[in-house]
Amino acid sequence: MQSFDTIILGGGPGGTTAARILARAGKSVALVEKNHLGGTCLNCGCIPTKMLLGAVAPLALLHAQQRIRVAKGEIAVDFAALQTRVSRFTKGTSQTLGKSLASLGVMLFSGRGEAIAPGTIRVHAADGHTDIKAQHVILACGSSSASFPGLTPDHDCVLDSTDLLGIASVPESLVIIGAGAIGLELGDFFSAMGSKVTIVEAAPHIAPLEDADVAAELRRALQKNGITCHEGARAKDLRTVNGQAQLTLDDGTVITAAKALVAVGRTPNTGGLQAEQLGCKLNKRGYVETDTFLEAAPNIYAVGDVNGRVLLAHAAEHQGAYVAERILGQRPEEYQSGPVPSCVYGGMEVMRVGQTADTLLREGKNVKVSQAALSLNPIAQASGGTAGFVKTVWSDGRIAGIAAVGAGVSHLVMVALLLIKEGYTEQNLHEIMFAHPTLDEIVSMSILAPRARVEQN
Repeated sequence: MQSFDTIILGGGPGGTTAARILARAGKSVALVEKNHLGGTCLNCGCIPTKMLLGAVAPLALLHAQQRIRVAKGEIAVDFAALQTRVSRFTKGTSQTLGKSLASLGVMLFSGRGEAIAPGTIRVHAADGHTDIKAQHVILACGSSSASFPGLTPDHDCVLDSTDLLGIASVPESLVIIGAGAIGLELGDFFSAMGSKVTIVEAAPHIAPLEDADVAAELRRALQKNGITCHEGARAKDLRTVNGQAQLTLDDGTVITAAKALVAVGRTPNTGGLQAEQLGCKLNKRGYVETDTFLEAAPNIYAVGDVNGRVLLAHAAEHQGAYVAERILGQRPEEYQSGPVPSCVYGGMEVMRVGQTADTLLREGKNVKVSQAALSLNPIAQASGGTAGFVKTVWSDGRIAGIAAVGAGVSHLVMVALLLIKEGYTEQNLHEIMFAHPTLDEIVSMSILAPRARVEQN
């Protein structure tokens, strides 16, 4: 049986980041991945989705200039060529990642990992199985598309996000169940490509992790672009009927479309892992429970989606780096993520760092909000994308969160992150020189704007 210093289960952002750090420090590392290196993010998530949205971004820019009557014309996107480009890029990047890890001395195992004893992993491959052991094990197994009874993809007309990303042609119509980042981004793309898109969200508003005012601004933009949004609408049944997707809502409404996307969240890849053999505990949703050091059992760590803390690729990478450095004895302190950045991409984007006003109100905090309209910004005016705003959420005199909705606001995420992390307020904002003209300036305007107290509904 081969022995290593560390075995890592999962080759996504969390696992590969940890593998690189440990290997560069001279540790022997085994990395087990059953599908493709790069994980969901690279192969069937963040990266292919952004490449699709990048292809239709010129359409939104042209439409914005057409609305203000300074440009006209047409842009046609070759969907087949775009799919080929995405496939080549993701496969090539995955292969390059594998070569990079191998060059550092990481031993790559292709197969499914199963824990059979503390520190011992069985790798199930197509040609049999191999047992390996290590002093440390990092679970970085990620997550998969979730489904519910009555809302299960049949991979015919009812699809999950992986199915839809690989679809051969643009469907005439598309109904999307779930208005989180995945549903919103794919809805934006296929709408731009000509699909008649309907989005159904069970929560009171789309983008349910954001404040209602952000969601309302986003909904107005989507509807202006021809996307129908049903909020507070619970899906009851979804199936393929006569070659089309048929969705039935709780109130009896029936929506029919050429294809349907089930985007109702994620579920951890702990099935068949037998994490209990390592001493780990799973919560009722199947996520690996961890302590304040991301440790699930002695010498066993869980990072990224599989621990259920934050289901974002950059969170997995951040956690993977911390755990690797902890194994090396460099990080004795508890894990602290700091303010977590998140974005929803598309023609109308959402950006947030830190807490929402709604979350703070539910915690009983005193909350104030200051905000500035994008129409005040010259760069937004230049692009024609003036709808939307940036808002600063205050609690106890400190910035608790910064959120934005509008064209291109994802570019504000790092300035918002650094302002919050470094504790800037209106008293010391003058210490930073914001370049002019940039979209960044709207963030400082939001911070300096008058504050209004927010009450819980």
